[in-house]
Amino acid sequence: MAIAVGTKAPDFCLKSKDASGLKDVKLSDNLGKKNTVILFVPLAFTSVCTQELCDITSGLNTYQGLNAEVIGISVDSPFAQEAWAAKEKIGITLASDLNKTTAKAYGVLLDDLIGLGSVAARAAFVIDKDGVVQYAEQTPTPKDLPNFAAIQATLEKLG
Repeated sequence: MAIAVGTKAPDFCLKSKDASGLKDVKLSDNLGKKNTVILFVPLAFTSVCTQELCDITSGLNTYQGLNAEVIGISVDSPFAQEAWAAKEKIGITLASDLNKTTAKAYGVLLDDLIGLGSVAARAAFVIDKDGVVQYAEQTPTPKDLPNFAAIQATLEKLG
């Protein structure tokens, strides 16, 4: 079960890969500066995950206008995520939770997805500038998308 609204969000340090190389992605880098939207997705190169992150990319200005950074997290390697982002033109930061500790810390690690082993559930969190969870949603199934209208409404309230 996803961590609850009102709790302190667990910090993380995950790897991301782009043309310039590997870099660290930390929730704490945004504290005091901007809100953070964390989107957990099960697996790169799958249809629903691709749709979700491409939709977010096309509406990225909305999130930036609400002083929020969007980070996509999956259990794929940063190298697979880089290839996925390049192929699908995904414009948000993708972070690799290869060891699955972040999905577990957020309470969204699925034990098994269709016989493939443990992956992150599809989930969304809004973390405010103080590091407190203001919105938390784990979708009923990995095929369901998060409620992006509710995510944006939460960000609007945070100002």
